Amino acid sequence: MEHDRAALLAALALQLDWGAEEALEDAPPDRSPPRAATPPSAAPAERAAPPPRPIAAVPVAPATPATTRATEAAAAAGSLEALRAAIAAFDGSALRETATNLVFADGAPDSRLMLIGEAPGAEEDRLGRPFVGPSGQLLDRMLASIGLKRDEGGFYITNILPWRPPGNRTPTDAEINLFLPFVLRHIALARPRHVVMLGGVSAKTLLRAKDGITRLRGKWHRIAVEGLGEVPALATLHPAYLLRTPAAKRDAWADLIMLRRTLDAASQES
Repeated sequence: MEHDRAALLAALALQLDWGAEEALEDAPPDRSPPRAATPPSAAPAERAAPPPRPIAAVPVAPATPATTRATEAAAAAGSLEALRAAIAAFDGSALRETATNLVFADGAPDSRLMLIGEAPGAEEDRLGRPFVGPSGQLLDRMLASIGLKRDEGGFYITNILPWRPPGNRTPTDAEINLFLPFVLRHIALARPRHVVMLGGVSAKTLLRAKDGITRLRGKWHRIAVEGLGEVPALATLHPAYLLRTPAAKRDAWADLIMLRRTLDAASQES
């Protein structure tokens, strides 16, 4: 009982630190001010809301011998274990030679919720598991605050790149395009009902979008996956960014609320 109370207090403190102003209610509260009734004869002509600006798409990169081999190796993998072995054996990237360990995935593949980040960092490279450093610890606390715990099968997590880029640099477009077939096959084999894209690299890669994460976050998109069709995917801020920019935690909390409500609605429908 005391342990549960401490956990609840820790989750509440985290939410307050984020500036959370909204509880996980069945429906969002209506905070709009009341409007005075307008006589029908005086009602102004309705104006159609302007359509949302479409997301700018990135042209598909032309195939290279390396990306062709990656596509073939990914397609041949019939299980998550086979996919891991295929990535470990793939020699088309120099990242394999500079990294310490392959970082494939962690968590519960059967959770039906898949999180996809950018690339392993130093701690992830050392341990061979994604999101175990400071940003991963923050992510675990974030998700635990809405009832999703990694060690209790709450989610499954991986990255766009399975190898750490030297010095934790941002992945290049060539590296992203090379490993994208493995990522898409990973999604197809895990068969999630929902995907969460952590950060700009993940979101722009999977959505093939030019827009930055501040425009992509806070809404559900769809990503096309062979064998699954279109999978709902939520873009949100990377926890490493939240460590550098604490003021952005409010946006992260809003995204978590959206995720929790969507998962609850999906569970009621199934």
